[in-house]
Amino acid sequence: MSDAPRAPAATLVIFGAMGDLAKRLLVPAIVNLVEAGIIDDATTILGVSHHDADDAALRGALDEFVEDKQGWKRLRDRITYMKGDFEEAATFTTLAERVKGNAVFYLATAPAFFGPVADALAKAGLMREDDGFRRLVIEKPFGTDLPSAQALNARLLAKVEEQQIYRIDHFLGKETVQNIMVARFGNALLEAVWNSRYIDHVQITAAEAVTVGTRGKFYDATGALRDMVPNHLFQLLALVGMEPPNSFDADAVRTEKAKVLAAARPVQPDQAVRGRYAAGTVGDKTVPAYVDEADVGENSNTETYAALKVEVDSWRWSGVPFYLRTGKGLKARDTEIVVQFRDVPIALFRDNGAAAPMMPNRLTLQLQPDEGMSFEFVAKKPGPVMETAPVSMDFRYADRFDVGHQTGYETLLYDVLTGDQTLFQRADQIEGGWRVIQPLLDAWASGAPDDYPAGSSGPKSANASIARDGRQWNEIA
Repeated sequence: MSDAPRAPAATLVIFGAMGDLAKRLLVPAIVNLVEAGIIDDATTILGVSHHDADDAALRGALDEFVEDKQGWKRLRDRITYMKGDFEEAATFTTLAERVKGNAVFYLATAPAFFGPVADALAKAGLMREDDGFRRLVIEKPFGTDLPSAQALNARLLAKVEEQQIYRIDHFLGKETVQNIMVARFGNALLEAVWNSRYIDHVQITAAEAVTVGTRGKFYDATGALRDMVPNHLFQLLALVGMEPPNSFDADAVRTEKAKVLAAARPVQPDQAVRGRYAAGTVGDKTVPAYVDEADVGENSNTETYAALKVEVDSWRWSGVPFYLRTGKGLKARDTEIVVQFRDVPIALFRDNGAAAPMMPNRLTLQLQPDEGMSFEFVAKKPGPVMETAPVSMDFRYADRFDVGHQTGYETLLYDVLTGDQTLFQRADQIEGGWRVIQPLLDAWASGAPDDYPAGSSGPKSANASIARDGRQWNEIA
């Protein structure tokens, strides 16, 4: 990170500064940027919350979440606190008196406050760029369905310019996610075969071993589909499926990503499976069924697993399905993209003593854990007999680069400060994602998910669904 130009000085105003997001992820990420020397020494943090606290209390609350290093020592005294109700005009009047010059307003709040805070910032004149830039950062969930996303976009854009809005998705801060574009557009070999002629299908998996734990109230109102698919997984799909942009300007990249989602067909209920974990064992821990978790409704039909088939009606991807799945309480934590290539036209070695059918080539981009890439191909076994064996070429970030301990927000926060919107979603991308899954949201409002044992790979119906297409899921590991 130290090779990057230094970001301009600004005030980072964090609404919800006493929450876990700010304490565990945002401020530690800023500390890492300070440590790397790419944050201006005049940059400050102003935490806003309804709690009775002061500067010392906020700094003390952050102490346990940051490492004892020079970056924290340099930043700590530049962190201040302001008590305020997000729905009272007086809060924003006071804020306007305290914030001058460049400012970033980060809404680390409940989604219900996104619209009201944006309105209040605009009304107080805090989004006017008279004496510096003013930027608004919004966390997911960005809406709960297509109508609510459209309404939120309309409300924001009535008061704030699109170029001031940074809809953040922490998935896009991961090195391997950004490496998708480099792998595709920086290597002629890959881009030459990145189409329906050579690719059979693509799998995108975001598996979590953790269960809902203490987040039952939030999760029961959200579910796996809303929580992961229209944002995280569709952003990965867009990166895999986009056409080469004419430059790496933010609008050029985001336009190509939006085109992919616009070309995706709405997913119908017979193209998707939803599941819910039952009691089981994850690792060495016995976990209860989802319906027995704290704060889960007695008659809940919320899914903890979703798998769907997405078809993209474009020249490049016609006939190439994208299989997406995500879930909690699964056998392992595993986020990956698998690009499965087609079989060779003629199996020349089938009559030459080959013990097993040759596996087609496969490229795997591992996002977490152990970020990296691997390419699987076949080679001849040593000896006089013409036999083949699957082998792989592997690359792991940790083996080649010193990535250090990062929260995943470093690149994104740096981009906000420097005004680069490439990794942030535009309004049409947000609405495009919700449009694709709206039929599922409507259909899944009733009925019950298929149960699967906690610690497994998901419901059997998900395996049966992909098997109908003559394919199978890559093993979660």
